[in-house]
Amino acid sequence: MNIFNEKESNVQSYANHFPVVFATAKGSCLYSERGDRYLDFLSGAGALNYGHNNAILKQALLDYIDRDGVTHGLDMYSQAKAEFLQAFEHHILRPRMLDYKLQFTGPTGTNAVEAALKLARKVTGRSNVIAFTNGFHGCSYGALAATGNQHHRGAAGLHLHGIQRLPYDGYAGQDGLKLFETMLTDGSSGMDHPAAVLVETVQGEGGLNVASESWLQRLNSLCKRHKILLIVDDIQAGCGRTGTFFSFEPAGITPDIVTLSKSIGGYGLPMSLVLMKPELDVWESGEHNGTFRGNNHAFVTATKAIETYWTNHDLEHHIGECAQEVTNVVEKMIRRYPELLSRRKGRGLMQGVECISGEVAEKIARECFNQGMIIETAGPDDEVLKFFCPLTISSDELKEGLDIFERATETVAPQYIKKAS
Repeated sequence: MNIFNEKESNVQSYANHFPVVFATAKGSCLYSERGDRYLDFLSGAGALNYGHNNAILKQALLDYIDRDGVTHGLDMYSQAKAEFLQAFEHHILRPRMLDYKLQFTGPTGTNAVEAALKLARKVTGRSNVIAFTNGFHGCSYGALAATGNQHHRGAAGLHLHGIQRLPYDGYAGQDGLKLFETMLTDGSSGMDHPAAVLVETVQGEGGLNVASESWLQRLNSLCKRHKILLIVDDIQAGCGRTGTFFSFEPAGITPDIVTLSKSIGGYGLPMSLVLMKPELDVWESGEHNGTFRGNNHAFVTATKAIETYWTNHDLEHHIGECAQEVTNVVEKMIRRYPELLSRRKGRGLMQGVECISGEVAEKIARECFNQGMIIETAGPDDEVLKFFCPLTISSDELKEGLDIFERATETVAPQYIKKAS
């Protein structure tokens, strides 16, 4: 550990919770340099929906590298990009009756959000953007302004502006959309007419808060009536994590702009993109660019992932079955330990359990790690234990992970109950 302690910045976070050196990974598991096996219920914070070193995706990448396929090409045309665009159009957009143009941004999700915000402001000529309580959209300045988490906002070093925040669905018992429309129609409300609304249908880092289908439909209708662009940040909730490829599908809405990253590359390779309705593509050449906008290796694995997992409904059915297992265990444990666990949150394989405090969640997560499973926490006080296994996890591995969660909770419970009494 000495080299990390001596040379790596204090800004690291996950390493503080999982203090071992990992050497290899396969499927749903990570292996330390000593050979210890850990079930991975973190999945690269959602970047590894298809698991570690997925054999099908790996072979496609190795074949591409072996034939000296283009590695870096800025935003020039490449065969790998063409094949990705064709696969995305044929297997993802067309079956869902979606018509979007694609913009490849820098490789991080926050860059996709930055591009989406810039585009919305350019299209409308307006600067104000609506974001929601507990939203998380990234840590570069524009995206950070839309992020609610004070820990991240506090590191900005300057005033974050251009965002007006409203209550998310269910926040503090408030009807945020009623408030929104009232403010839009009241000339003295102080709200500048927004260019866009930026929303996660399931808030990942914010604590797995789920917007209901009816709430999203109301939001979509409100935006249309007032000529406000609707941006869905699907960076963490997309690519199947909530059960459908896009998280907004069950609500039957069509956002004006969608941001994707994390698992869109399939293999964990950096890739981000912005989907926009064709009439919104008002960019001039090079207005939003970056040296690494268009990762050809990621195009290869993304294409293979789409062709392997999204040409039929098998993966969606598997996600649904696994999600039900998670639901069953979480709700059982809530009934068994109401002193520790309060409610289930999330949707699909983006589920979690809210603990009565961040302290309890951290203790359970630490005990899970001691028993061979990596799992993280989320929420304003890190009070939500977050089940984020690969979507391709086997039934046996899922059961093993849920068993570890049960044992970890059982281990922590007596300590806490004794303390409370």
